[in-house]
Amino acid sequence: MNNLHLFLPCAGGVETYLAAEAAKIIGDAESVRQEMGGVAVKASWRQALELNLHSRLASRVLVGVMQRPYRSEDDIYEAACDVAWEIWFTPKQTFKIDITATRSPLKSLNFAALRVKDAICDRFRHKTGERPSVDTQRPEVRVYVHLSAEHVSLYVDTSGEPLFKRGWRQDKGDAPLKETLAAAMIAASGWQPDQPLYDPCCGSGTIAIEAAQIALGIPAGGQRRFGFERLLPFQKHVWDAMKSEALRAVSMPAVGQNTLEIYGSDVAHRMVDFAQRNADLAGVGELVQLRGGDALQRKPPCDVPPQGAVILTNPPYGERIEVAGVAGTGGRASPRVHTVRSDHSPRGLRDEFDRPMESPPMSAGTRPARETAEFNQDEGDFFPQLATHWKTHFDGWTAHLLVPDMKLPGKMRLKETRRVPLWNGPIECRLFRFDIQGRRATPSEPSSASA
Repeated sequence: MNNLHLFLPCAGGVETYLAAEAAKIIGDAESVRQEMGGVAVKASWRQALELNLHSRLASRVLVGVMQRPYRSEDDIYEAACDVAWEIWFTPKQTFKIDITATRSPLKSLNFAALRVKDAICDRFRHKTGERPSVDTQRPEVRVYVHLSAEHVSLYVDTSGEPLFKRGWRQDKGDAPLKETLAAAMIAASGWQPDQPLYDPCCGSGTIAIEAAQIALGIPAGGQRRFGFERLLPFQKHVWDAMKSEALRAVSMPAVGQNTLEIYGSDVAHRMVDFAQRNADLAGVGELVQLRGGDALQRKPPCDVPPQGAVILTNPPYGERIEVAGVAGTGGRASPRVHTVRSDHSPRGLRDEFDRPMESPPMSAGTRPARETAEFNQDEGDFFPQLATHWKTHFDGWTAHLLVPDMKLPGKMRLKETRRVPLWNGPIECRLFRFDIQGRRATPSEPSSASA
């Protein structure tokens, strides 16, 4: 268990940041290799647990147990038969097979998954006289299969639920942003804890909460359970000691001495309530400042310090959610607007290793939010107005927006200084950076005010 080959899948565009994070967690950059769709890591069993506990960017931590060339389903069966599954779990436990493919010559992924299942059951029956049962809903063990054009790769999952499920989210909107993507946005923006951070479309608070936990050193998985707790190599006393050590390293400020400047606001007060409850459960409720208000009207929450200040947001776009506030009401702000503008990716769409073997086609009426990159008329008004508001009131701030519209800088009449490709589920997006250079405000519009 001291020479494991791990694979950490992640969202597209996050590989570089995940490689740096994994190297920091295990303390060995030479054992980390960036690949398409994730990062390969040579590590020990203990380091696999540490990656689960601390990684904010990985979707899962998978242990590679076999890789072999194949041409048919029989080759896949033989490969799975040669894996020592009995060192990972017992025939008393339930398991599930998840399979993905890239340019595989096989006609049916379902049949390939069935052959892996047969191989696992046959090996257990030969070794122990018993066979484990399959549970597709709540399996105790997950086995992942990936088929490339020539090779079959088999993995044992150590994470269980995807790692974006931190354990603190109780309230969410209609299109919740995955915590892993929020962490990737923070990493790509270059934000540092001594800089003010403001999310004017905070939704259920994901970006603000992730930033606060990063600043304090709170482990990403400190509030959840993991799949490795059901695997045979797991030792509870080792895991308990590891968690205790991580929690002792958290640098919580004393009462009344919070120096973090992390702010969030949203036009839907219902979402602000959600965000506050989530922040409380995440242990940062007293450290983030969340308010209601229209992104086109709220003034800067603080002055810009010498080290700079950052706006980081995932604004509404496409079919994800209707724009509310001034732009969504034809220029008339309404106190009764309750349209949810949360900050998250479509429900039911998962990364490569969370995708079901075959997904039924969705009709137009069931298409998930945020699947299109086209902006409607209200959104066409929203972004130019947002740019004008920023130039009037946010002079000196650095703004980062994650959107799928590659022409957004032209529509906002702002020149981006950087664009980072990031994938939000199946949607190709860009994290645009704008260095805001303000214009002089009129006497009736002061340049700054407290939020």
